[in-house]
Amino acid sequence: MSGAWIGLFSGGKDSSWAVYRALESGRQVDRLVTVHPDGDSYMYHVPATELAALAAESIGVPLVSVEPDDFDAAAATDSGAQGDAELEPLEAALETLDTDLPDGIDGVTAGAVESEFQTSRIEAMCDRLEVKLFAPLWQQDPRTLAEAMLDAGFEITIIQVAAHGLDESWIGRTLDASALDELDALNEEYGVHVLGEGGEFETLVQDGPHMDRRIALEYDVEWDGMRGSIDVEDAWLE
Repeated sequence: MSGAWIGLFSGGKDSSWAVYRALESGRQVDRLVTVHPDGDSYMYHVPATELAALAAESIGVPLVSVEPDDFDAAAATDSGAQGDAELEPLEAALETLDTDLPDGIDGVTAGAVESEFQTSRIEAMCDRLEVKLFAPLWQQDPRTLAEAMLDAGFEITIIQVAAHGLDESWIGRTLDASALDELDALNEEYGVHVLGEGGEFETLVQDGPHMDRRIALEYDVEWDGMRGSIDVEDAWLE
């Protein structure tokens, strides 16, 4: 038998799309792994990662969480060193899964689009673990990818913004065709990435074709005049 596939998963659109495409292609995704950074991160989606557990339950795949106490990248001297340090607990978690799963790990899924910083490190990690990497978004056209997600039935909510042109009104907004048109215009004016690949915004997939139940949210909005995010008060599966 072939080994398991592991989804590197935050609950956001890119990692969710990678898992969805893996399932669609017949890959056996047996676990999702979510890293919960403590503070800003060069490697991982940060806001509301606690919602990944609900998303995993809806998808029907067990979730493995890597908590902030499992690593300390704050002492790193530069971004490269911090990225390397942040990767260590993920690699350790995958090594454990490779041992614990009956047939080991065959590969991992990743939602990177253009970030050489992230992807080069994930590729190197996969080489060390001797597993495959499935990165279906890599170097694809951002607008085409976003439209494919919407066409597939993804319900995508923007849960954090941090870029010129993205004001408080974007927090909690659904990423739909109208929003994509505005993001195209903001890309022209400010260089905002249409998929938020540069950290301009973060998302949560509340529903999709790979999910049995929709994630419902109650939240407040936190806004400091420059950046902001949702503050989740309650979340559940409908």
